[in-house]
Amino acid sequence: MTTASRPFDGIRVRAAQIGLYETPILHGRLADAAALTAALRSAICDRHAAMPSLARSNVGGWHSATDMLDWGGPAAVALADTAVKMAKRASHFDGRDPASLEWTVKMWANVSPPGALNMSHAHPGVLWAAVYYVDMGQPPLSGEASGEAVGEAGGALFFEDPRFPVPFMRLPGFRLLGTDGQPQPIERRLPTEAGDLVLFPAWLRHGVRPHLGTGDRISIAMNIDVKD
Repeated sequence: MTTASRPFDGIRVRAAQIGLYETPILHGRLADAAALTAALRSAICDRHAAMPSLARSNVGGWHSATDMLDWGGPAAVALADTAVKMAKRASHFDGRDPASLEWTVKMWANVSPPGALNMSHAHPGVLWAAVYYVDMGQPPLSGEASGEAVGEAGGALFFEDPRFPVPFMRLPGFRLLGTDGQPQPIERRLPTEAGDLVLFPAWLRHGVRPHLGTGDRISIAMNIDVKD
């Protein structure tokens, strides 16, 4: 075909890439929370010693019942109130002020020894999920003599792209390009430290990578909802 017979060869397009449908994740650190964290840690250690673990998403760790507000003391109540404040800030209800609604919290503790993890899962039936980090454990050591930390401590919180299975079923290896021009990952890991509070939509699948360090990692999880 000659150039003369292709009259539309000169057509060009300039496309602006737009990101749609954000998934909000709030990640903050509690200020002056040493006393709060110490009280939570004490309550969890006492409960851990007295009660058996539930089997939920945890593999190799201890999972308390979801009644920590009953045995966690004032520190647990203060943590729940803080998480609800974050949820209110990130929520919209047509015709209703988030502050006027009755919010509910279910809370439980996780103690993860070396090797423990949490499988990918979601929290159905509630609006928000949250996690607070009490103790991150210790990084792996090269040896007692040197005392130098090497490698990663693991235990990272990760989130899965909820859209990923659909394009993957069509063609493995296919990725959407993000607004930064890079292939969008199917998983995002969120670095956290003791004192961090993370809030995210309860439908978002997430999990915890294996704890590769030493000592116990201790965290508190919450389901946050409103009474309709």
